[in-house]
Amino acid sequence: MREAILHLKKSDPVIAAIIARVGKYAIEFREPEFQTLVRSIVYQQLNGKAAATILGRLVAALPEGRLTPEAILALEPERMRAVGLSKQKTAYIRDLAERTQAGELDFSRLRDMTDEEVIETLTRVKGVGVWTAHMFLIFALRRPNVLPTGDLGVRSAIRKAYRMRDLPKPARIEKLAKRWHPYCSVVAWYLWRSVDGDGEM
Repeated sequence: MREAILHLKKSDPVIAAIIARVGKYAIEFREPEFQTLVRSIVYQQLNGKAAATILGRLVAALPEGRLTPEAILALEPERMRAVGLSKQKTAYIRDLAERTQAGELDFSRLRDMTDEEVIETLTRVKGVGVWTAHMFLIFALRRPNVLPTGDLGVRSAIRKAYRMRDLPKPARIEKLAKRWHPYCSVVAWYLWRSVDGDGEM
């Protein structure tokens, strides 16, 4: 990681200033497994506290409190809705459980796939878009060079740090990121921390 930090400090003075302010790189990784992707779906478009509450209720409603495809599918959709999940998210999580149980999505094989293959595989699941796949790549598969151009936190942090009038579009971010490669995931984490102190999946 020292190599990544040195590279970023040398290549981009704006990011160097953020690194100096935020301090040590301390990303918290998760395991690349079923429950991590369920968590990511629950957290979509919610603030962290509300999402954590709903996830806690969902886990408590499961037999033995374990998030597995079998446990999800044994739970009635109405019970899932009762813990605070929307109708859409309930459908998304059940679709993920069905695909995982059927072997269509094999989490043990994701480690050996390229970033592009992981995105293609995960986005076959209802409700899992490119953003969710990017978060899984960064926080679960620990890929070092993922650039989540569609992430609002990243876009907001870039606008603030580079003093832009509007939120940058993906093409603008990709242009900036030429100097960050091959450590875009590290930059994304620092950008999140620079605006709201959050940097977790």
